[in-house]
Amino acid sequence: MKTILIIDDEEKLRGLLARIVKSDGFEVLEASDLKSGFKKLEHNDIDVVLCDVKLPDGNGVDFLEKIKTNFPVTEVILLTAFGKISDGVKAMKNGAFDYIVKGDDNDKIIPLLHKALEKVQLQKKVQQLEKRISDKYSFDTIIGKSKALEQVIDLAKKVAKTDSTVLLTGETGTGKEVFAQAIHENSNRVGKSFVALNCSTFSKEILESELFGHKQGAFTGAIKDKKGFIEEANGGTLFLDEIGEMPLELQAKLLRVLETNEYIPIGDSTPKKSNFRLIAATNRDLKTESENHNFRSDLYFRLNIFEIIIPPLRERIKDISPLTSYFVKKFSQKINRKTLEIVPDFLQKLESYHWSGNVRELKNIIERSVILCNGDTLTSEVLPYEIQHQEDKTNKSMSAFSMQSIEKLHIQKVLNYTKGNKAETARLLEIGVATLYRKLDEYNIQ
Repeated sequence: MKTILIIDDEEKLRGLLARIVKSDGFEVLEASDLKSGFKKLEHNDIDVVLCDVKLPDGNGVDFLEKIKTNFPVTEVILLTAFGKISDGVKAMKNGAFDYIVKGDDNDKIIPLLHKALEKVQLQKKVQQLEKRISDKYSFDTIIGKSKALEQVIDLAKKVAKTDSTVLLTGETGTGKEVFAQAIHENSNRVGKSFVALNCSTFSKEILESELFGHKQGAFTGAIKDKKGFIEEANGGTLFLDEIGEMPLELQAKLLRVLETNEYIPIGDSTPKKSNFRLIAATNRDLKTESENHNFRSDLYFRLNIFEIIIPPLRERIKDISPLTSYFVKKFSQKINRKTLEIVPDFLQKLESYHWSGNVRELKNIIERSVILCNGDTLTSEVLPYEIQHQEDKTNKSMSAFSMQSIEKLHIQKVLNYTKGNKAETARLLEIGVATLYRKLDEYNIQ
């Protein structure tokens, strides 16, 4: 049942309105002033407020702004004894659904309530959809428990609340777009557009049009004006995947946009402005590319304000088990079958594989395995030949004279010396913290 709140200090009129509204099946709450009305809003799920303009403790037009600030989905219909154009204009500017005269317009109230409720229901659906999207791309949904992944998530969380440009680097399939979405959904721009463009997908000419837009007649086939991704991202986030593939001429134009927030669509002469946050991703070493003159060094330094390196799956072995469980459940449900049991042999083969395609490759392998499985248990027999017959490194014991054995012993000694301080251990070993965590996983050092 939909709930309507009536705020009016005239008891008889308030009672009349309540009877009219209740007769159409609505639940009605009443208040005689703004203070008690706001308390009812705080403690009840109110869909529409019918509020008098002049009340003992304030003005309904000003109170409307407070309602919309604290309860943006709730619609407000203002009631007045004497209609004033100035009040009506201000009410609509403050977000009123409508502004009507008491007594004369009682027959309009029920139709107005139904129209207001249609808007409320639509807004609630939008909120639910936004919540599902937010939940889907939150940091909590990034699957894994390795120290290397936790470190990356921590960095992403810290930069998310800022407007800084982010450069995500890592091999193909490591989940760079997932991180980009999570950063956007946890930023101050959440609710605004997240626009993604893969720079390796298009030719130079088409990429320029997709990025900057074009005017009608700018080139053959430009039959109407087209908004570019830069314009679409205004107020939100622009994600440029595989930015290392962008042609040098377009890099110069992109650099100007980042420095001035201005761009010119193809075939136009008037600059436009767009306020967006840029997140870029690449599997290339842009520093090396810039040194070899394959990527503009000035753009590289503009992009490299905050770099996040996403480690490959082979460097975070502990993530394979939770990822496998997630994908098995997902693909079992997709083909309407009971979630399959994973035997240790199946998981052991996955954990000892190289994974050059990273999480994307693991996802594809699990989907294939679920489809091929005849019983209720996933065994290594359904895995591809190269995974089944790989050299099983996990069963090979290290020789006491091998370099691996010496390295493991040395790391353990330094860890003992630093009393388990990972950052200090990495500093003394002269390696990165991510590399240290990878070696701890590889050698099973606790």
